[in-house]
Amino acid sequence: MKNMSVCVPAYNSGRTLETTLRSILEQDTDAEVIVLDNASSDDTGAIARSFDDPRVRVHRNDDTLPIGENWNKAVSLTTGRFVKVVCADDILLPGALDRQLEVMADNGIAICSSKFQVIDEAGGVEATDLGLPNLLGRRDARALMRTIVHRGPADFGPTAAAVFRRQDFDRVGGFRGDLVFPMDVDLFARVCAFGAFYGMADILAAWRNSSFNLCSNTSTVSKLTEMLRFHHRLASEYPQYVGRGAVLGGDWRLARAAAERVRVRTVATALRRPEILH
Repeated sequence: MKNMSVCVPAYNSGRTLETTLRSILEQDTDAEVIVLDNASSDDTGAIARSFDDPRVRVHRNDDTLPIGENWNKAVSLTTGRFVKVVCADDILLPGALDRQLEVMADNGIAICSSKFQVIDEAGGVEATDLGLPNLLGRRDARALMRTIVHRGPADFGPTAAAVFRRQDFDRVGGFRGDLVFPMDVDLFARVCAFGAFYGMADILAAWRNSSFNLCSNTSTVSKLTEMLRFHHRLASEYPQYVGRGAVLGGDWRLARAAAERVRVRTVATALRRPEILH
């Protein structure tokens, strides 16, 4: 049994999966790599199986599962004490697993996450040193939950930047796929109820800003609506950590984002320039 398990849920990820897997397998830490092909119609499965490496285990769903069910199934296939979920178009930077296992050796820490960079479709760096506003170092559940509500999942960082304990994942029931956009930070917040959060200044993961990932293909209205529901659900479940003031601050942020989107759409329509919306 490996100490670290890296899950790669993959759906029609043939364009990026090889790069993602190489970034994981080139880590210094020995880890099992679980690739779960969600009934892809492209060459995702063939690419995953092309890796002649005993650390890689490839599974395939008979039918395409909703994202929450698929991610939960991927984690259920792991045997490691610690788990990292890496989307099939994101990458890990050198030393990521080694550094994060050092942090997680402290049993009082339930989850750690690092800063990240944004890469384009070709892998070029668009921005770096992002994420974890006011969350560097050791923080309690209250600080983590309030920051997620105030700033949103995009400012927190991608799933690939985090590591959590498998036992805590099981204790909270895994990912809740009814709210897709905040699904990962929802898990991180609930897991942190069992211990501290540790924010790492190291830049250890990269999120790919592409035209084909789920975030890019999700409407702004859907994202804002899901985040609104997320704020209020988290506050109802953890009132000792997320108070009314935090929820109102998060809701106000969403209202400003919605107003800005309406403004941009109005300008694009008036000028007949739909490219402004992208």
